[in-house]
Amino acid sequence: MASFESLIASWDGEQVVTAYDEPSGTWIFICMHSTVLGPAAGGTRMKVYDTPADGLADGLRLSAGMTSKFAVTDLDFGGGKAVLAVPEIPQGDDRRRLLLRYADMIGSLKGAFYTAPDMNTSANDMDVIAERCSYVFSRSEANGGSGNPGPFTARGVYHGIRASCAHAFGSNDLAGRSVLVQGVGSVGAALAELLAADGASLLLSDVDDQRVRDLADRLGATVVAPDEAVTAKCDVYAPCAMGATLNANTIPRLGARIVAGSANNQLAEEADAQRLLEAGVLYAPDYVINGGGALYAAVREIRGWDDEQIEQALAGIGGALSRIYERAEAEGVTTLAAADALAVARLRPSRSAAR
Repeated sequence: MASFESLIASWDGEQVVTAYDEPSGTWIFICMHSTVLGPAAGGTRMKVYDTPADGLADGLRLSAGMTSKFAVTDLDFGGGKAVLAVPEIPQGDDRRRLLLRYADMIGSLKGAFYTAPDMNTSANDMDVIAERCSYVFSRSEANGGSGNPGPFTARGVYHGIRASCAHAFGSNDLAGRSVLVQGVGSVGAALAELLAADGASLLLSDVDDQRVRDLADRLGATVVAPDEAVTAKCDVYAPCAMGATLNANTIPRLGARIVAGSANNQLAEEADAQRLLEAGVLYAPDYVINGGGALYAAVREIRGWDDEQIEQALAGIGGALSRIYERAEAEGVTTLAAADALAVARLRPSRSAAR
């Protein structure tokens, strides 16, 4: 079992702030992977883990992905992620008190870390955090924030799927294309709506049977059992729930020609990008295609962009993927390697200037 020491020693980031919240039994990890482009920023994930070290590992990995995400979306932030490793998901006053104590922790960093909603946190939770510190994105619209970023993450993924289909099949027309959306929460459900409106043949999968059946009935989609989602025959597999569904065991059984979804850390390890390439599967690097929510919150709240400017930026996710695919083919590398090269190219001049 990995220890805190070994996880941090093997990480290439800048700083981890750790605290144990005794009243709630929660381990809090604020992972700041990079401040090269600006203050570290990333969502606050609240989750029950098998061990606190698993929560730390999640935060370290996700924060690195945020560095790359901000680099390729041309936003002046570095990568960060916070994890509240709770013994159980708190509700009511217990939740509020935990969030306020966590807010004090963010405030003590004096702008080195900004946060937003993530797994099991919401715009309403950001409102609570904002009572104690101002380093918060995606508060509720009623409290002056940009609201739930999920639909904008979904819209970026939608544009990414269109670009991926154009590259793989020669057309971005989704009518009749079979798309399996795995996970129909805030992002997956919104994505399914967009795909249905374009005439895609929808397959939906989720561990919440009632939720997925209700959505399927409304959209005329087919429900696929969770343990069959990866192997189901379809044009596009869109993972929108937990990561690491693509690994050495599942890739040989993958039923899709394209992988393009919103989940973070879709690959269990970096070598899985090569496995997908060898299997003839086009992979949309997750930190590129799922950047719409982060992009939306930043440009709405900081740059003050209007709806038309935001939609152009979200459509730009498709353009970025097209360039990545072209570069990967030209250089004979994975799409992940091509995306990483673009991120490094933006980070390198900033690092040079900082010396």
